[in-house]
Amino acid sequence: MLYPLTRSLMFGLDAENSHNLALKGMNLAAVLGLPKLLGAEKLYAPVEVMGIKFPNPVGLAAGLDKDGAAIDGLSSMGFGFLEVGTVTPKSQVGNPKPRIFRIPEHSAIINRMGFNNAGVDALLENIDKARFNGILGINIGKNKDTPNEQANDDYLYCLRKVYSRASYISINLSSPNTPGLRTLQFGEALNSLLEVLKNEQAKQAILHDKYVPIAVKIAPDLTEEEVAMVAGSLKTYEIDGVIATNTTLSRQGIEGAKFQHEAGGLSGAPVRNQSIRIIRNLAQELQGSVPIIGVGGISEGFDAAEKIEAGASLVQIYSGFIYKGPSLIADSVRAIQSLPGR
Repeated sequence: MLYPLTRSLMFGLDAENSHNLALKGMNLAAVLGLPKLLGAEKLYAPVEVMGIKFPNPVGLAAGLDKDGAAIDGLSSMGFGFLEVGTVTPKSQVGNPKPRIFRIPEHSAIINRMGFNNAGVDALLENIDKARFNGILGINIGKNKDTPNEQANDDYLYCLRKVYSRASYISINLSSPNTPGLRTLQFGEALNSLLEVLKNEQAKQAILHDKYVPIAVKIAPDLTEEEVAMVAGSLKTYEIDGVIATNTTLSRQGIEGAKFQHEAGGLSGAPVRNQSIRIIRNLAQELQGSVPIIGVGGISEGFDAAEKIEAGASLVQIYSGFIYKGPSLIADSVRAIQSLPGR
């Protein structure tokens, strides 16, 4: 398997340059048949969630391919579904560089990208160019310079734009890298946003003769009381799914690491326990009324199966994919299939 060598070469480069280079080469790699040499397998283990039949329950989390530039390449890695974005109405450069920090001794990454993307129209152009016809989630957010009081407008704009291209739409309210964004997860701000999104979803479903589910992505740093509040809102507004979780502001698990004090969201293995806690809390509050997509800290197949046992119906991978490569996807599918009752 070539992935350890490939990773070694890529990790010799600056983290963000490496990331961009990998994205640029991924579609070509798929054409040349390289994914199999990197450990990719296409495993069929269908599961129906949010009214969608997924080929297998292991997907790509948002953030890796914000602009949908490598959809065909990523689809050849064995994922059951892809999620692209976060995309915003207007293009934005994001936060100053450097803004990605690898912590390999903990299989972790800190990033403070700040929703850098080319804008929703550029994403749609890339989707239209891709040959991929599988399950595609599109993650939407607000521009940094949009006041929270006008955030609903940005989410509505993106929802309308992406509706016809998406299998489902995820609402990013939980990135720690856009000032004030996480406050949209609570109370009246959340209820207001969910109400307008559900109303618009109903209009778009009639316009396009197609119902596209909406999922909300939440943070791993919520208390039990906050999870209960979020769950209540999800049920009230009949949201189709919840993604748990985004990156964390905590530095637990990387104490003493070189980049411990860098600002940004921590992802990878250290987030595993926080993600599991949120999933279990959600499962208890939701009682099956809203399906959960588990993400955060999947570094081996066991971690994916653990999220399913905790109450998730699907899982997503990002940092683990960077560290372990495509074989992690197949390992995760097999581990989930091995669970009792699967």
